Amino acid sequence: MKFKAILEKFDSNLWGQHVKVPEKISQKFLAEGSKRVVVKVNKELSFQGALMPSKKGYYFINFNKQNSKKLGLEIGQSMEIELSKDESKYGLPMPEEFQELLWQDEEGNDLFHALTPGRQRNLLHIIGSVKSPDIRIRKGLIALNHLKSNGGKLDNRKLNEDFKNYKDHDFGF
Repeated sequence: MKFKAILEKFDSNLWGQHVKVPEKISQKFLAEGSKRVVVKVNKELSFQGALMPSKKGYYFINFNKQNSKKLGLEIGQSMEIELSKDESKYGLPMPEEFQELLWQDEEGNDLFHALTPGRQRNLLHIIGSVKSPDIRIRKGLIALNHLKSNGGKLDNRKLNEDFKNYKDHDFGF
């Protein structure tokens, strides 16, 4: 489904840039039980996102600053958006390194898959957003250790501390 949209900025500390999704289009996805979408912008850039409800009654898709820069877009500029249903398992790409860690660690795999889909995406974003494979492995190991030491619970504040203090972790190598 294609439409034109304007890059807008929320007047909020929580949300940044976004595009409004026409009601007819958002309702079609929602009626099919799908909030997760693949967003293609100006036939150049694709990313996975979600239809998010606003307090004003419309749905929007968050649009991060990195994507704006890649496309040379600024607030107020128009773009062509194409949405399709996100058929992926997690709603974000699974980093190869983290998938390998999950295959090798049955307990970690079980704890990861016991998380809600949103918490799974949170970890996948944290691990997958770095460029270095070594750092993705390190973050994956720290995340799995974090889940094990917290009874399968994800505490973002504590996890960030774990990332900062990674030298204190003993991974057995």
